[in-house]
Order: sequence, then structure tokens, then C-alpha cells
Amino acid sequence: MANITESLNNIRILDELAEKKTVIHNIHPLMKVLVTIVYLIVIVSFDKYQISGLLSFILYPIVLMALGEIPYGLILKRTLIGLPFIIGVGMFNPLFDRDILVVLPWAQISGGWISFLSLLIKGGLTIIAALILIGTTGMPRIAEAFQIMRVPRIFIMQLLFTYRYIFVLAEEVGRTVRGYSLRSPNEKGIQFIHWGPLTGQLLLRTLERAQRIYQAMYCRGFTGEFVGGSQKKVGLKDILYFIGWSAYFIMVKYTNISTQIGRFVTGVVK
Repeated sequence: MANITESLNNIRILDELAEKKTVIHNIHPLMKVLVTIVYLIVIVSFDKYQISGLLSFILYPIVLMALGEIPYGLILKRTLIGLPFIIGVGMFNPLFDRDILVVLPWAQISGGWISFLSLLIKGGLTIIAALILIGTTGMPRIAEAFQIMRVPRIFIMQLLFTYRYIFVLAEEVGRTVRGYSLRSPNEKGIQFIHWGPLTGQLLLRTLERAQRIYQAMYCRGFTGEFVGGSQKKVGLKDILYFIGWSAYFIMVKYTNISTQIGRFVTGVVK
């Protein structure tokens, strides 16, 4: 039960971090969303055998977490949760791609292992970028940015409701597990034979609560459309933020800074 409560609190931490007033938080949500999109597009555009070029993109999340006062450990822990899915996608690369691409004095590395490592780096960076965007902007402001970008309203509402539904589901899971533990104090965890009935009850309870939430929203004037909040205007600093980061991403895409630094360091050592 304590683990579920802790997980629920961890989910809400990102919303709490989004309420800070730092340099990054004050950037217009539209610019932050656009920068994140450019970041993801450039990362995905890398060849599957490129690794060193991706290392230069680590600077972006480091700078944003430092200026936005986002705990590094918090983001890394949530990134690790998504890595098993990435591993499941690329775990068979070493089996199908056995061509040797790198020869070292002590080992030979096939293209499958290189593409697998490249996939891990890409996946990790994309997850980190998404978490930082939520932690420095907040889901309602991200929805505002999508509205400015003329994203279909149905997509915006689905995004907001899906994000909020996580909290409803987590709270109902906590209540269900608490009730089970009170009725079976001597058992460690939930027995396998009870997983099915508890899952069904959890689904029904969550749907009922979601229906009550919708009725409360409807009574307060909800018409099925997202209504933005502040709608502040894009300023010069916001435009410079977008141009600066976009220029950096494009530069490191076509100029392998990591390789240049390596050559410089090896040249100095020699």
C-alpha cells in the first residue's frame, strides 16, 4: 500500500514542479512545445548506427533541469520505467544484425549491438524531454499550446482526460489494495486467484468515479471544449529560446561535436 501511495505522489510531483516560477517556466508554452518537437524529430532522424552524435543532445535536458530546478533523480527514475519497453523493441537487433562494425583489441561489436544502444539512447532522451516538458509547463499549458497550433480539440481533450484519468485509476487502486490488505492481513501481496475479480471491480469503480467527475464538470458548465487559461503572448525571449535551441540541434546534427572533442583531446595527449 505504501508503494502505491508513493507512486501516486510521484505522479503528482510533476504537476507541482510545473507551478514553479523559474526562467524555463516563464517561457511561453508554445515555444517549449515546438522546441521539444524539433528535439524529438532531430533525434529520431539519426541513423541507427550513430551513437556519438547523440551524446551532444544530453546538454538540452541538463540545462533545462538546472534552470528549471527539476531534480535529476526524479527524471531519471521515471525514465527507467519506460526503458523496458524500449529494450523489448530492440532486444532482437543483435540476433538479426550480426555484421561486425567495430573491432577492438579485446572484442568485436556487431551492428545489432550498436543499433540497440542507439535505440536505448534515443528512447531515453525522448522520454526525458517529454518529462521535462510536463515538469516545466504542466499539462493544461501544453494543451493551450496545442490549441494555438490548431490541433483538433478532440485530441486535446483526450490528452487531458487520459492524463487526469491516471490519478483516478491510481487512487482507486490504492483503495482496492487497502481493502484487500485489511481483509487478509496475513498475506503478502495479492494472490493470483484474486487478480481477475479485483481487476474487474477496479474497472467498474474507476468508471463510476469518472462518471461522477464528468457530471460535476457538466454541472459547472463543461461543454466538451477546452478553455485555455492565461493565453499570454509570445515575447522576444520566447522566440530567441526557440531559435537558439533549434539552431543548436541542427548544428549538432550535422557537426559531431563529441567526435571533434575526442580528436582534440587525443591530439593534446599525443
